[in-house]
This record gives sequence, structure tokens and C-alpha cells, in this order.
Amino acid sequence: MALDMQSIYILASGGSRAMEQLDTATNNIANVNTDGFKKLFIKEMSQRLDENGGDANHLFVFPRFEQSVVDLSQGALKKSDSPLDFAIDGSGFFVVQQGDQKLLTRNGHFHLNQDGILVDSRGNEVLDIEDKPIKLNPKAPFSFTQDGKIYQKNKLVAQLQIKNYDKIEPLGETYYKPASKEVATSFKLHQGFLEGSNINPVLQMSELIMAQRRFEMYSNIIKGLDQLNQKTNEIGKA
Repeated sequence: MALDMQSIYILASGGSRAMEQLDTATNNIANVNTDGFKKLFIKEMSQRLDENGGDANHLFVFPRFEQSVVDLSQGALKKSDSPLDFAIDGSGFFVVQQGDQKLLTRNGHFHLNQDGILVDSRGNEVLDIEDKPIKLNPKAPFSFTQDGKIYQKNKLVAQLQIKNYDKIEPLGETYYKPASKEVATSFKLHQGFLEGSNINPVLQMSELIMAQRRFEMYSNIIKGLDQLNQKTNEIGKA
């Protein structure tokens, strides 16, 4: 007696999805203390593949993930006391230049490089509303407004660029790229603050445990079917 291949496909697909869910939960937990990090979760769906002319008794139905979604809810603001740290209270993202591409981030831990250019923690240039790097005089004091305007010697030097999107895609290291058209933003910037991650560690640990149990369940069922198949073959040979 041969194994029911439909069952194997379903279980293998479910086990693969459980591994992806496990990887996502693990990554979320690893970034619980990463400034500006946004939780990633996966939308799951069932897919049906018609076989044998659409015979209802021979449909392959297996779980798959529709898409990965970034949770845009805001993390808690925490005081850092660094004058070049900024937190967005509301919607939107800072825009930084990395090579030839523009990236979005909520991590406002900035500093001045040796040329007086405002950069993020990885050295990417922070852009103003004209898509230009922001250059400051490191020896002169500066003032800052909640809409992102930066002044030195009573002169407007630049305004931080803040862009907003309904959907974004993660690129790693708290960087994202747009996955929808730009939408209106509403925010206030807080100087000397950073936004923490929006991860709830207790809930995320629960999701991790559920993913582990799900993977174990699929694995145990596959092992059980394999053992049943072996015993069935032994009986057939007797």
C-alpha cells in the first residue's frame, strides 16, 4: 500500500510554513531591543490545486503564506539625551541614502561624520526635503523644530525629509522600502529621543512556542505515516 501523496504534500507544506513562521518569530525576538524595528508577521492562506479534472475527491489543499506584512504600529519613545537623536511621534519614515538607493527607517540615531554630514548609525546620509544630504557646522549650536527644520545661527539650514507609506517591505537592519504609493503623514519629531521596537516580547514568545509546536506536530505525523507505510508493506509481503 503506497502512502497517500496528497497527505504528504499537505504535511510537507505545513512543516515548511511552520519553519518560516519560526524564523520570523525568532527574528522578531532578536530585535526586541533594536531601535526603530517593526514587527514582521505572515499572512497565511490555503491553496487548492485542481487535479484529475477538478474531481472534488482529488484536490490538493495545502497551507501557504500569502505575504509578509510589516506592523507599522509605533514603538515606545525613550529618552537618549543625545541632541542628534530623533524620534518620529506619528506616521512616516526618515529617508537615508545608501549607495544609489533611498531607504526608509524609523531609527533616528544620527551623528555627524568627519565632513559635517548628518548620517545614521551605519554611515548612510540623512536626506532633507530636497533629497540632499544635511550638512551642519559641528562647532556651531543648532536648534530644531518638531516639523524637522534645523537652524544654525538663526538661519534655516535644512528640513528632515519624512515620507509615509501604507505598506513597506523589510530590507534588514531596520531599513525598509516602499510597497505602496506615498500617503500623507502626520507627525511630531522629538529631539533627544529614540523610538524602540514595537515588539511585545511576551506575545512574541507565545508565537515562537506555537510555531515550534506546529513544526513538531507536522514532523510527528509524517513519521507516523512513514511507520504505518512500513508496517503495511511488511503485512503485504507476509
